[in-house]
Amino acid sequence: MSQPIDIKALRKSHSTEPTPEAGTAAGQPVPFMKQLEALLSKDLTIFGSAFPDKSKESFYLELGSLMDAGLDIRTALQLIASEQPKKAARAILSVVLEKVVNGSSLSAAIRENKNFTPYEYFTVEIGEETGKLNAVLQQLSIYYKARIRQRRQIIGALTYPLIVLSVAFCSVFFMMNYVVPMFADVFKRFGGELPFLTRQVLNISHFMQAAAGKISIALLLLIALIAFNRHKPGYKKYKDLLFQKTPVVKNIVTKIYLARFASTLQLLLSAKVPLVQALSLSRQVSGFYPLEQALSQMEADILKGMPLYETMATKKVFPSKMVALVKVGEEVNELELFFKNLAERYAEDLDYQTTQLSKFIEPAIIIILGLVVGMVLIAMYLPMFNMGNTIQ
Repeated sequence: MSQPIDIKALRKSHSTEPTPEAGTAAGQPVPFMKQLEALLSKDLTIFGSAFPDKSKESFYLELGSLMDAGLDIRTALQLIASEQPKKAARAILSVVLEKVVNGSSLSAAIRENKNFTPYEYFTVEIGEETGKLNAVLQQLSIYYKARIRQRRQIIGALTYPLIVLSVAFCSVFFMMNYVVPMFADVFKRFGGELPFLTRQVLNISHFMQAAAGKISIALLLLIALIAFNRHKPGYKKYKDLLFQKTPVVKNIVTKIYLARFASTLQLLLSAKVPLVQALSLSRQVSGFYPLEQALSQMEADILKGMPLYETMATKKVFPSKMVALVKVGEEVNELELFFKNLAERYAEDLDYQTTQLSKFIEPAIIIILGLVVGMVLIAMYLPMFNMGNTIQ
């Protein structure tokens, strides 16, 4: 008889929450930046899904492990639902459990729930039909764990630069609205012609004072506009196209979605999903407009008899090295293995690139901030030096 499973211990042992660095001794406080990165890495549900990627990763891992241990699906679902720490997630799984108890398959139960994607219920359905449900559930857990890791890589790379940029903006705003005007009053009392640099800084200060309210309102409106339109196809399309044309960012963003695409295809092909259907499911969960357009055209090309690598070669979103590996995979009939290797390679590249980007951006921002503050100070003190030379 199998040993009973402690689901809390299972969840803790496979947790993807950030852990303190090896250099941080037990009991010592975690550095502020690490705490902030951990906070930003959490799945917040104010504007998002009630059952985010972190919950899905745990759900599929726990369900697969419990079924591997010999529990039937109803008992496993009941145990997982009862152990959910969040009320929203508990309610979602309770609905899934109720449908399964009433005779529905797991794939049919999650198909009727808006918190699950077509990619998930089609993959689960294939696992049920082939008798490999437990393996598919484990693969889904790995897939969502990789998604979480990729998101945290980006958050880790951008957290510090964004904080420094915010501090820099607030510092310049304060100087232009409060410090520079005080110098301007002194210059008026002394009279005389001001240096060119000083005049330009004073003009910027006057503009910011006059337009401060309008700028604040415009920023709030922009944030509200993004919040209300972030799920609309038009917004996603132009956002993704902008990312694809932005230097440095385009390389990282493209690799994130190529890694997800490779991981998705590897999972679907391992579940014996036909290639055309696998591409269709990958397109539905891609979330990246250029890749979605490419996959849509690839479906039509493959239905016409074109090999996968040939249709990929005609799409700019796929790098030539990826196409070459896919060609070899098709020739030896090992596409699943090659897509697995591609997903791992892109994950490693992302880890390296985000680390290097963070190391480059941090000093660059500090240098730029120092130059801006130094220019303002020089502009303010330059008239005083001139006046000192005139008096002599």
